[in-house]
Formats: sequence, C-alpha cells, structure tokens
Amino acid sequence: MIGIYLIGAFSIGIALFLNKNKTVSHVLMGLFLILQGVLTRHSYLHIHSTEWTYFTYDSLAVLLLIVLTIIAIPAFIHSHIYLENKLTPPYPRAVYYSAFVLLLTAISAGYLSNHIAVTWIFTEITTLSASAIIYHHRSKLALEGTWKYVFICAISVTFIFIGILFLSLSMGGTGSDDLSFQNLHTYSSKLNPFWLRLSFLFVFTGYTVKLGLVPMFTAGVDAKDKAPAPAGALLSSVLMNLGFVGIFRFYIVIASTSLHQWANLIIGISAFFSVFVATVYMIKVKNIKRMFAYSGIEHMGLVMLGIAAGGIGYYAAILHIILHAFVKSSLFFQYTQLYRVYQSKSIYSVGNYFKYNTSGALVILFGFISVTAMPPSGLFVSEFLIFQSLFEAHQILLLVALLLLLTMIIWAFGKNILKIVFLPLSEFDESNVPKISPWESSSQFILLTFSVYLGLNPPAEFVQLIKESILLLSN
Repeated sequence: MIGIYLIGAFSIGIALFLNKNKTVSHVLMGLFLILQGVLTRHSYLHIHSTEWTYFTYDSLAVLLLIVLTIIAIPAFIHSHIYLENKLTPPYPRAVYYSAFVLLLTAISAGYLSNHIAVTWIFTEITTLSASAIIYHHRSKLALEGTWKYVFICAISVTFIFIGILFLSLSMGGTGSDDLSFQNLHTYSSKLNPFWLRLSFLFVFTGYTVKLGLVPMFTAGVDAKDKAPAPAGALLSSVLMNLGFVGIFRFYIVIASTSLHQWANLIIGISAFFSVFVATVYMIKVKNIKRMFAYSGIEHMGLVMLGIAAGGIGYYAAILHIILHAFVKSSLFFQYTQLYRVYQSKSIYSVGNYFKYNTSGALVILFGFISVTAMPPSGLFVSEFLIFQSLFEAHQILLLVALLLLLTMIIWAFGKNILKIVFLPLSEFDESNVPKISPWESSSQFILLTFSVYLGLNPPAEFVQLIKESILLLSN
C-alpha cells in the first residue's frame, strides 16, 4: 500500500502543479484526501506489519496518521476559501496545492519510516514543500521568511546527516550496518557510547527545527507567520509531530543504553529553555500568528519535559502532541476569518470580534481555554500528567519554575485574546466588515471537541495505541 500511496500522491502533486483549471484542482485534491484516508485505514488494519522493508505501521505512526488525515480535510477546505478570497491566480494556486500534497505525503511517509536515514530524507522533502507554501504571497517579507526557513532547515538536516554518520560509526562493534530503528534497539548494548553520544547531539539538534525547540525554533516561527494560515495550521501541528517522531524513535534506542540519563539531561535543558523563550516572547509579541507559533514552542517544551522525566510522562507526551495538533490547527484555521475582518495581524488593530463574528469569537475563546490547558481542556489532562511525572522524578524546583512560566504565558495570552474578542476599537470602519458564515467555524469546533473528548474520555483503543507506542520505554 505504501508504494501505491507514494506513487499516487506524487503523481497527484505533479498533476496539480501542471494543471491551471480550478475544478480539476479540486477533483485532484479530493482524490488525494481519499488516498490519504485509504492509507490511514490500511495502516490501522495492518498495524505492526512492514512494507518495502523501510516502512512499518506501528502504533505511533497509526495514531499520527489518523491525526494528520483528520486535520488535512479542513486544511484543504480552508485553503480553498483562502485562495478564493484572495482571488489567487492559476499558477500560485497550482504551486500551493502541489506543495500542500507533497508536504502531507512526506510527513506521512516520515511517520511510517522505520529507518533513520529514510526519515531524514522525507524530513528534507518537507522543507522543500513547506518553503514553496511559505513563499505563496510572493512578497519581500515572504521571500525573507522562505530563505530563512530554507537556510536554517538546511543546517538542521545537515546536522541530522552528520548524526547518522556518527551513528553508523557507533555500529562498528555490532557486525551490522542496518540503521533501522528496530535493529538499532536490538544492538543498543553494543553501540559505541562515544559515537552514539555525538550522534544523538546532532540528530536531536537537527530535529528541533521541525519540532520547534531551542536552539532551532526561529525558522518555524517565521514560517508560520509568513505562510497562509491554513498551511500554518499544518506547520504548527502535523509537521511538528514529525519532528517529535524523528527525536522519539532515536530516543527509544538511547533509552536502552548507559546514555539514557545523559540524553534526558540534554532534552530537559532544551525543553526548559524552550518554555522560557516562549514565555519571554509571549509577553512581548503583538503579532497574532506569532503568538500562536510561540505557544507551540511552549507546548513542545512541555512534551519533551515529559519525555525527560519518564514514567507517566511518556504517555502524557504522546497524548499532548495529539491534542495540541487539534487545538493549534483550529486556531490557525480561525485566523483566516479574523484577518478577513480586520485585514491585520497586529493585536493593536483588532477588537470586539464577538460583535463581527460570534461563532469565530467562540472558537477563539474555546481555543484559548484549550491551548492554555484550563479545564475542561483535554490538554489539562496531559499537562497534569507531565507535572506528575516531574514530581515523581523529584524535579520539584523545575516544576515550580515551570508553573511560574506557564502562569505568565496564560496571563500574556489571555490579555491578548480578551482584547481580540471583547475590547472595541476606537477607529474601525464597520461598513467594510464581511459577513462570515458560522459554518466556516464548524471544523474548528469539531477539532476542539476532539481534543476535549480524547483528553477527558479517551477510547480504550486510543489508550492502547499510546501504550504500545511507549512499550519499549516501559520495559
């Protein structure tokens, strides 16, 4: 199936690039979404099986594929609305849809990859496809953001490649040269610690650009700001999850070696500084899209703190990236409506949104409650479990500092959200406010409801898939 999916998806992507007819583009996008759904269903029905040697339908991949497929549907719908409202010419529309398909295809294949080099290849493809989307507006700022993203990602994937070379050197005493994650775990006790340590440093640093962690977080913030909001939803959810996969699968190998605690220290330092950086910028930021982007850095920091703490933190980390994907994508989808009302992404130029788009304002409020992990948000559950893992790991000072930083983030976020929704603008021409159908907000309500349901009342199969994803860490 993976072969059919890759050939079919790349063919659709090429056809979208060459096609200039709007109706044909929509048909092709529909075919891709069907193909994506078929792959996801096949993955679930054939869980734990391997295809083409380098792709395995394991529990983590299945979970993240389901999340991607769910988010991809509203991403296409809102992309269509966005492109129609902007009266996008045929060529930029063709590039956008083609890059859209290529991005989701590379992410899906990256989830399923069971080989560190194959994951690296598809990660690089996401850079190329994402850069085409970031440059969609063809403006000077878009060009600047695109080059910055390409440059930093190029450095990052080079780091990953160097890490893979060091990893191959660590295999010297095993008698094997297979860099599949399963084989690495099998021979983990025989890996050379010196080369393995260097490998983890480079691989971890490289993937922070996709995950959104210190030190490579800056490229992602600019990308989400410059890209169209529907694409920003993908960059802030399913693409960040690919960064997590790249780190997590290698971490499982490290966790079965003598370097486990050292790796936890490296991850913990990066994660805490990520939350700290997010706090500093959240207090100062006045760009709404950047505010959402920095919120993602905070959440990925929390996720990796859960990994570093271990125990229930492993489960909480997987749960958190899934719930965060639903919540953050809904906020970016809603941003397209917000911009249509105010024609600005500055916090100083928006206000009284409840009056102009009631359903959209409710999404903003519900999204704020969810993303700040206040009850009844599903993220409240995953964050609480992360705090529990830190407490059980006796990281009390870290936990106190973390709670202080999160309190400051809630205050900064809440102040801006309440201004957007309730505070009136002194100079605002209401005559030009477009009428937005409440149906445009329905997808966001569905995604936010998913996040609440999966957090507060997760199905048994969902819980089992998460437990299987961390099984090798629990032994």
